[in-house]
Amino acid sequence: MVTDRSADDDPRDDEEPVRGTDATGDPVPKSERSEPDLEPTGPNVGPGGREIVVPLRLYKTITVFSTLIAVVTFVFGFVLIDAATLQVSLLRSAIAGVLGAVGLSLSEGVLTAVLALSGVCSILLGSAIYVLGTRFRAQGMGKPQEDSDED
Repeated sequence: MVTDRSADDDPRDDEEPVRGTDATGDPVPKSERSEPDLEPTGPNVGPGGREIVVPLRLYKTITVFSTLIAVVTFVFGFVLIDAATLQVSLLRSAIAGVLGAVGLSLSEGVLTAVLALSGVCSILLGSAIYVLGTRFRAQGMGKPQEDSDED
């Protein structure tokens, strides 16, 4: 049995209008909006230093990916340091094998120093990515409480 759906049965009619628009989807002037924008986006100097205010969707994206990249580079740095300190590490053996296949031969001390330095740089890079990712905040989030009575 096939039922014919008419235009009146459109499920999109029940949805809430997008913020800043009326029921027909036309933009509403800011002066006539019932919910004004919380605050402008862009760089601000807050109590914790420089902050960048972004829309919530962008904030979520930045937070997820900056944290993911920071954790991966941080852990990879410790793996490199582990390869530098263990002479029987699988990663160290693989790197030495690849360098040998290319025709480069490094002494054990040089390979240890390169792996250790690369590990420390990776840890510092992961930390820097995380710190930069925490500079972003969503609109209306973390506003300074200047009028607060809490001390």
